[in-house]
Amino acid sequence: MRSLIAFLKRRWPFVLAATVVVGGLTALIVYNTWIKAPGDVTNENAEFQDTADQPAPPLDEPPPPRKRRRSTETFVWPDFGYTPNRARYVNTDVAPPFKPIWKYRGDRQLMEFPPVLARGTLFIVRNDGVAVALSAKTGNIKWQRRIGSLNASSPAYDRGRLFIATLSGHITSLEAKTGKIRWRKKLASRSESSPIVVNNRVFFGSENGTVYAMDASTGRAAWTYKAGGAVKGALAFSDGKLYFGDYGGSVTALDLRGKRIWKTGTSGRSFGRVGRVYSTPAVKFGRVYLGSLDGRVYSFVARTGELAWSHSTGGYVYASPAVARAPRTGPTVYIGSYDGNFYALDARNGKERWKYRAGGRISGSPTIVGGVVYFANLGAKETSGIDVRNGKRVFKFGRGSFTPVIADDKRLYLTGYTTLYGLVPKDSPEAKPQKKRKPRTRDRKRRSRRD
Repeated sequence: MRSLIAFLKRRWPFVLAATVVVGGLTALIVYNTWIKAPGDVTNENAEFQDTADQPAPPLDEPPPPRKRRRSTETFVWPDFGYTPNRARYVNTDVAPPFKPIWKYRGDRQLMEFPPVLARGTLFIVRNDGVAVALSAKTGNIKWQRRIGSLNASSPAYDRGRLFIATLSGHITSLEAKTGKIRWRKKLASRSESSPIVVNNRVFFGSENGTVYAMDASTGRAAWTYKAGGAVKGALAFSDGKLYFGDYGGSVTALDLRGKRIWKTGTSGRSFGRVGRVYSTPAVKFGRVYLGSLDGRVYSFVARTGELAWSHSTGGYVYASPAVARAPRTGPTVYIGSYDGNFYALDARNGKERWKYRAGGRISGSPTIVGGVVYFANLGAKETSGIDVRNGKRVFKFGRGSFTPVIADDKRLYLTGYTTLYGLVPKDSPEAKPQKKRKPRTRDRKRRSRRD
């Protein structure tokens, strides 16, 4: 026993050194396995379709019959993100500087998601569950109807019908012209997934991870798909497939029958946490683009689910991307982050084209109108318009928090925190003061006789 103690006294420095080395190696393994976030990926061989942007195809519906002179208000913005692929790009000449011509205050209720638009009427659902139809030209209320107690999504428009999924746990279809309820179905959980209509079926997700396909005419369930986590964002549709992310950290592609085509994951962060997805995907150039709460923007091959690239930001990426080849630019992904930066990334490889420092959290999604991309700064509660070519700000409006802008061929419609604004270019005829109409000769004669 004494000899063993003597041996240990002589050898303790070596034992201590060995213990430190083993402990250091163990700590390194733990750090690399559980703590260190994986690096970004760039796969230069990933499939990419470098196509030019085309005007959005017209909806498959005839114009409504009119007995009087046809209205010039024919533009339709039917979905959250404009087109079914949710690319958030409209090529129109509506550009700053702007002049506000009307505003709808919304009873001081939060309006987190933007409206949709059909033939001169805006349709918005406030967070208190009230759906409102407004004149796009004047902002006057046409009708309003309570369809729930809590809402955080945009409606979808299709063939004179509206479809609204709510946090009250219902999906409701309304007549767009009157606000009359056509049908209403109870869901197994809440939903904040903006619906989309394809081939007379309504598709959306829910908080318990269920993706629904329902008959748009009756509300009857066609099929459901169970995801690995809450499906909070909207589904995107392109080339016969539906795409979505979930809070389990997966991105999935389904066919229109509900059959899974592929499923893949995001990289995640430290301690094995997955990259939960709130962002609505945008599908463009043969790719699926979306943000993640692991702080990254991702691009997957739309056909196979192969990871093409990831780009790290310094904060959560709740926002949905806008993706386009806007005038005089290459294929680009535009997206904001909670790190206070707004990014323009090369759609092929994820490399940064430019970055605009907004100085506050960016939670909502951008929209590209012509050559300007618009986004809201949640921290400062303001909206900025950035030149897509160089990242310079060309528009600033002291309102806006989430997803601020949609547009048609005449106006920009900007959603603030509790107010919706109608803006027109300053050179628009609508921006000029309206002259009071002089009474006709007969009217003047009648008035003189009465006097």
